[in-house]
Amino acid sequence: MNENDLRNDIVKWGRSLFERGLTAGSSGNISVRLDDGYLTTPTNSCLGFLDPSRLSRLDLAGRPVSGDVPTKELPLHFAFYEQRPQARAVVHLHSTYATALSCLSEVDPLDAIPPITPYVVMRVGRVPVVAYTRPGSADIKPLIEKIAGSHAAALLQNHGPIVAGNTLDAAVFAIEELEEAAKLVFLTRGMAVRMLDQNAIADLDQHFKLK
Repeated sequence: MNENDLRNDIVKWGRSLFERGLTAGSSGNISVRLDDGYLTTPTNSCLGFLDPSRLSRLDLAGRPVSGDVPTKELPLHFAFYEQRPQARAVVHLHSTYATALSCLSEVDPLDAIPPITPYVVMRVGRVPVVAYTRPGSADIKPLIEKIAGSHAAALLQNHGPIVAGNTLDAAVFAIEELEEAAKLVFLTRGMAVRMLDQNAIADLDQHFKLK
């Protein structure tokens, strides 16, 4: 896919995520990896009203080349890219249920989203909780680097979800699935929930070659 197509896809998915209430105001950010650099959404931009010509273009070292000032969350995105060579896109949102889950002290920090559906296992996998850092702080990078090699998704404590994908479409689909699973977790709280057992998870791993 060429750069112009990727610019248009960022705008398309940004608008879709915003219009469906998956991130509000100027929250959330999207990036894609190019062969010779990166495209990111600009800082303080609304995902619902992006302009493809004003997306931030960075070189391979992360230095701005053209477009508006890039998102302040670059350390967060680059930590995934550096640890996951296969990743071609990263999406970070402030979606309601996943963000709410990131605020709960009772959540398992090693796996915040239990295997409540096969699709959260297939598209998202285990979701650790990363300790709180100030939005935009470079302090997040070593924390993400610890988990990104073996996890494509994480919850940022008291902040929201982030997902890396092999394509932009895959990253968007995965973060949507994460939000839906988080919603199911809240809707079924206090109920006798039947989670997928290890045999079912192993079958998914083998059948869909998840690892």
